[in-house]
Amino acid sequence: MLKLKSPADFIGKQGTGVISFGSGQPDLPPPREAFSGIDITRDLRYGLIQGELPLRQALSKEYPRSTPDNFVITNGASEALDLVFRAWGKGKILLPRPYYYSYLPLIQMAGMTPVFTDLVDGRIDIADFKRKVRGCRAVLINSPSNPTGRVESIETLKEIERITQQKGIHVVSDEVYKDLIYERENYPIQGDHVITINSFSKTYCMCGVRVGYLWTSDKKVVEDVCEMKTHTSMNTNLVGQDMALSTMRAPASYIEDQRKIWRERRDFIYKGLLDLGFDLWKPEGAFYVLPKCRNPRKFLTLLYEEYKVITYLGEWFGAPDRIRLSYALDVNKIEEGLGRIRQAMRRVRAV
Repeated sequence: MLKLKSPADFIGKQGTGVISFGSGQPDLPPPREAFSGIDITRDLRYGLIQGELPLRQALSKEYPRSTPDNFVITNGASEALDLVFRAWGKGKILLPRPYYYSYLPLIQMAGMTPVFTDLVDGRIDIADFKRKVRGCRAVLINSPSNPTGRVESIETLKEIERITQQKGIHVVSDEVYKDLIYERENYPIQGDHVITINSFSKTYCMCGVRVGYLWTSDKKVVEDVCEMKTHTSMNTNLVGQDMALSTMRAPASYIEDQRKIWRERRDFIYKGLLDLGFDLWKPEGAFYVLPKCRNPRKFLTLLYEEYKVITYLGEWFGAPDRIRLSYALDVNKIEEGLGRIRQAMRRVRAV
């Protein structure tokens, strides 16, 4: 029997007939502009630790009152989070639960102490947030969320902005799905105490290129992160930075067209899981669903070993009574996968 320890059991797994609802890796193509600015000869050298200036200049135009010095280009959003947490190295950090599966290990490896505020209907309970935030050095916000797909209300985000600014608490705002919201425009948390994390992986479908960044007006955070990065990964992949810069020249219609596809897939899988009897929140962004499930470990193992379907255990996300599915695959595969889930449900009571 498959021993399920972490998402590492499934990340990158492929095979004939396998349908993966696992990794949140877009199956859509990047914009054609992504391949137009690569200079291999130039990119074989070492680069700037903070990131190449043209990319930081382009990013500064997207963030009001920023300069290229406010950015650090990283190996994906994960490195940005890791470096920020390790630069602090101590103190409490408040994060919503369920959470993205890498948050907890990154926080613990950095020597920080996690404090949890449990989501209600997939969203932050601001009263609980106010109680738990006392004594914390920072809070971590992820909206739209992986794994819930939920988007926090603008009212909640503004209240978090106000509370943390008043108490001198940092906000780490993970916004890698900010361009994949179906219900409204993104509201970025703002202020000198905010560290915004983003990536080119989801918006531009370039997960394997590993280019992310952090943005903050706190110069000490930038300095501390760059000092640490000097001794770890050094510069971020220069070919990837070329591609990232080029994608920013893609027309706005590229992102708009992507959103339409994600919304259609969201509607299809959401209805399909409801029809199967699952209890789940309706996603408003990103590309994940987190349905409740009886015997999730047994069901997940059966799905993979006998039906070649990959899903993730909710316990990896702090939700032990659920499973997480990514709908970053075409509707035909989603339909086939739901059919296999239906077959497995005849053998294991899943709802």
